[in-house]
Amino acid sequence: MTESVLLARLAAPLQSWGIGSHFDRRDTQLRPTKSGCVGMVAAALGLNHADDIGHLAALRFGVRADRPGTPVHDYQVVGGGPMPLRPRDLITDHRRAEAAAAWLDRERGPTFGRSADTALASWYGAPKEIAPDERTGVLIAGNLRREPMQTYRWYLADAAFVAAFESRDRELLERIASALEQPKRLLWLGRKSCPPSGTIAGGVHPGTLETVLRSTAPLPNATAKPPWFWCEVPPGTRGASRATDQPVTFDPERRMHAVRWETRSRLTPDPDPAIRWEDLIP
Repeated sequence: MTESVLLARLAAPLQSWGIGSHFDRRDTQLRPTKSGCVGMVAAALGLNHADDIGHLAALRFGVRADRPGTPVHDYQVVGGGPMPLRPRDLITDHRRAEAAAAWLDRERGPTFGRSADTALASWYGAPKEIAPDERTGVLIAGNLRREPMQTYRWYLADAAFVAAFESRDRELLERIASALEQPKRLLWLGRKSCPPSGTIAGGVHPGTLETVLRSTAPLPNATAKPPWFWCEVPPGTRGASRATDQPVTFDPERRMHAVRWETRSRLTPDPDPAIRWEDLIP
């Protein structure tokens, strides 16, 4: 069996490919990650987070930055301002019930939750850091401060990439290509706020990552310079660098990534490319 390559057009007003993000600061790589692209494929196929993704993670991955885009960031605040005490809060959050117990014993009147009691004065205005409580298992807020949390979220604006998966299993690649155009779950480019625009699947073609991407025409409005090309290679390849975006499992209870190796180089498409986007995208 010979290698085949599935092409995927990744374009949108915003993309975000984080690799070391936390809640208050969400970064983005300057190109799509393998983990993010495998996750998109898994969603298209309808897989659950805990399902085995070994057959997808084993695909050889590459990406060409036809239009690198511009890094931009968004500043947000979450969970500021006061919030009256509600009966629901006492039922679901034992900490609130305990703090309010003394006040509830003496409080009387037609309005619930309007106490100025110091035990409740500094409690938050909106839920933050939601997680199951160790004592009850009920979802409660881990952060009870009234002050808002500040967050910075980075994106790539107006970027367009050609991602590619290589495999000897052409049937699997064709199944993925069909799923990308008729996905079983919603797709996004790295983050749920970044849906893809237009057609994604660019067909399945014989060859390797290097040969197929070299024979594929640039996307519309591509950079005038030869685009950067990141290509997955075996460990020990001369000039290769580590990438920590090799997905092992997306199970939220044991989410895990491993190391893979890749090279980065300029890739000049053929002057008369055999694969043209007008033939692939209606």
